[in-house]
Amino acid sequence: MSKIIKVLKLGSGIGQREPHQKRRRALVAGGAGFLGSHLCERLLRDGYDVVALDNFHTGKRYNLNTLLRDPRFTCIEHDIVDPLPAGLEVDEIYNLACPASPRHYQADPIHTFKTSVLGSLNLLELARRSNAKIFQASTSEIYGDPLVHPQPESYFGNVNTHGPRSCYDEGKRSAETLFFDYSRTYGLDIRVARIFNTYGRRMQPDDGRVVSNFIVQALRGEDLTVYGSGLQTRSFCYADDLIEGFIRLMNAPHAPAHPVNLGNPGEFTIMELATLVVGYTNSRSKIVHRPLPIDDPRQRKPDISFARDNLGWEPRINLAQGLAHTVDYFDTLLYGSRMITGAAAS
Repeated sequence: MSKIIKVLKLGSGIGQREPHQKRRRALVAGGAGFLGSHLCERLLRDGYDVVALDNFHTGKRYNLNTLLRDPRFTCIEHDIVDPLPAGLEVDEIYNLACPASPRHYQADPIHTFKTSVLGSLNLLELARRSNAKIFQASTSEIYGDPLVHPQPESYFGNVNTHGPRSCYDEGKRSAETLFFDYSRTYGLDIRVARIFNTYGRRMQPDDGRVVSNFIVQALRGEDLTVYGSGLQTRSFCYADDLIEGFIRLMNAPHAPAHPVNLGNPGEFTIMELATLVVGYTNSRSKIVHRPLPIDDPRQRKPDISFARDNLGWEPRINLAQGLAHTVDYFDTLLYGSRMITGAAAS
């Protein structure tokens, strides 16, 4: 049963247009999440009416507090695994509805897989009925523990089908299959983005991802937990840059015939990240090592040649700038308006 958080005056059904209305309407599944709420804000700024769907398992209502004051925005509490609410009429669909941190997606692996597969089917059918363009937030986890570096879209990946991360990795791979099959079978206009590690405002302190883990531990004066040697690499993209990539991919005049990598090609070891966070928080925390989790990738770096050449997109915010903003966000979240005295304050 869906719960409407705010009902707009949009006709007799949820999300139906008034006859005179000309604004485009976008549906954002996972709209209360870290990236989903940023995307809702951007779409509203771009002049859209926005309908957010979220089951609030990992998304937070407070991410939408300012949006709920906007008459062009509504939110429906709903799990996309279940049949979608009747009466939805949309022009564009963004599917961001899936927990993205290992701690959250491994908590209920069967539901995670259902979200990727059954949820995608439900949204694809809505797109088919509405003749709507549809975007899939896929993941760099498609590449698994890659044997090719950096990872181009043409690389098929090196993924374990039965490990603890497989519910997410294989669920996203299956969703990509569904999207391209719907495109070939029904002529659906699909856009698929493979997202690399992203960070920024509205991450949750307990989501288990490395940037939020390190910042929260440093602000609390706790040891920073590095798994394995810390020489494994990641590429970190600030959320604002990624949302710009979403918009450019969705607005491209022609749908790419393949998924598109979106991420920051700057590559850092986990130890380098830990050292930066300690410096930006002016923390006395120590760095400690723990055993490496199963199937943890050794390298992760996107080849963004296609996005750069065809979308005119590449990240603008470097890791130092992004960390300063993110440290400030977490400091305010955890301690109110306390001023940071370390490098992040400058």
